[in-house]
Amino acid sequence: MTSPSHDSAAPTTADRAATLTRLHRAPELLQVVNVWDVVSTRAVADLPGTRAIATAGHSIAATFGYEDGTIPFDLTLDLLRRITAATELPVSADLDDGYEQPGETVRRAIDAGVVGANVEDRLRPVGEATARVEAIVAAAAAEGVEFALNARTDAFVRAGDRPVAESVADAVERGRAYLEAGATTVFVPGGFGEDVIAELVAGIGHNRVSLIALGDVPAPARLAELGVARLSYGPLTQRVALGALVDMAERVYGGDVPPSGIRPLN
Repeated sequence: MTSPSHDSAAPTTADRAATLTRLHRAPELLQVVNVWDVVSTRAVADLPGTRAIATAGHSIAATFGYEDGTIPFDLTLDLLRRITAATELPVSADLDDGYEQPGETVRRAIDAGVVGANVEDRLRPVGEATARVEAIVAAAAAEGVEFALNARTDAFVRAGDRPVAESVADAVERGRAYLEAGATTVFVPGGFGEDVIAELVAGIGHNRVSLIALGDVPAPARLAELGVARLSYGPLTQRVALGALVDMAERVYGGDVPPSGIRPLN
């Protein structure tokens, strides 16, 4: 729902955080169809199958004309505040690498109504990256929020040309360290298939691995069977929307009329 019901109070930030953490730990696969602004949030939140909202950092950066990972935090934070105000569902935010002080970044995000986040390690040394996870967990605890930290490791996306086996081992080492430090799940983006996913789940833990639907990633039902906790769609959702926009523009520039059946979602 996107607005409070008449017969019950709106959930608090702590309520939303507990719900999001429970969704990550539940045996069912949590799918999050990523959003990038208020109108996309409302459109996705109104779908019966939506249980939580997740923002796409790449898409938010692109919305404001920035490359992924370079948008100023204050700009993202203002939009996050608008997104959380637009829905009663729990919101998980892409907070890039947590910026200079990840604990303070998360504290400010919680103040804006955010109750979970992806935070990248950018392949910092394991000890340093783990300390940043600990700072996030401590900051959330100080706010009284059961924050759902989807700690991301770039063991594949920043791996260069090293062998896949080395990236798997690195992801497992980092994932275990992040979970031990208090992370809820471990996000391992990359375009790998079933065999690698099975190794990651075996090494990091059943229902503790989070993936993105890129490359050879299997269908959601199969991921659930493999023990994956969460599946997101990242920048794909905005690309679908932009593709539809370009398709319509090309159509009318070519002398045709807009397609029929356009839904008034705004």
